[in-house]
Amino acid sequence: MDLGIRNKVAIVAASSKGLGKAIARELALEGATLAICARSESELKRTQQELQALGGKVLAQSLDVSDANGVRSFVATVAQELGDPEILVNNSGGPVAGNFSDASLSDWDQAYRVTLLSAVAFCREVIPYMKRKQWGRIVNITSISTKQPIDGLVLSNAFRPAVAGMAKSLANEYAVDNITVNNICPGYTLTDRLESLAAKTAERTAITREQVFEDWARHIPIRRVGQPEELAALVAFLCSTRASYITGTTIAVDGGFIRGLL
Repeated sequence: MDLGIRNKVAIVAASSKGLGKAIARELALEGATLAICARSESELKRTQQELQALGGKVLAQSLDVSDANGVRSFVATVAQELGDPEILVNNSGGPVAGNFSDASLSDWDQAYRVTLLSAVAFCREVIPYMKRKQWGRIVNITSISTKQPIDGLVLSNAFRPAVAGMAKSLANEYAVDNITVNNICPGYTLTDRLESLAAKTAERTAITREQVFEDWARHIPIRRVGQPEELAALVAFLCSTRASYITGTTIAVDGGFIRGLL
């Protein structure tokens, strides 16, 4: 299936590893021109080289997505060097784990900046370019906590749904400009973030990492955690010309974990 995004300029945030890297790779395979960013310059350069080996152009810049001024500068550089951004994938590292009593006001502020403000900042910068093109695709990578709160992740439970609420408003406001805005909710997916959560859970409950993963799998109808590439395939489709009538949705990629109907 031709997704119709060859040579379209795509920004993928927090894309040096994990879900962001898998998404960038999927878009590269579809022929998109990529702009990637992450905090770790060394990891980012390695990812840039891997993506360039697939044959496309890749701009890479070190960036803390919680820095709104940095986001503004990055998007301006993308527009100058690659052309108007037409695809945006908002992604970021998850907030620190913990219950309400564990989280300081500083933790709340940082979670807001990384999870919600980063998405707001990127959208504010790219939407004017998309309006000029009269075409755009925005996909926010959130979490299953958007639909079903997870014990021990109070910060994620608070701010991930906020991103989905913003996205629904943007979808309604900019549909007339042929800009679609959707959310993807990863379930338990094998990334460094999940490995970290498994280690913390194992330490707290005095069981092994393997037992933590087995316990998670028992609660997933497919009986395993997901792979980043499985989520990336859906993101690429939502970024495509084929997905022109899908907007304002929040879709789980979770192996059936979420029990709710919607």
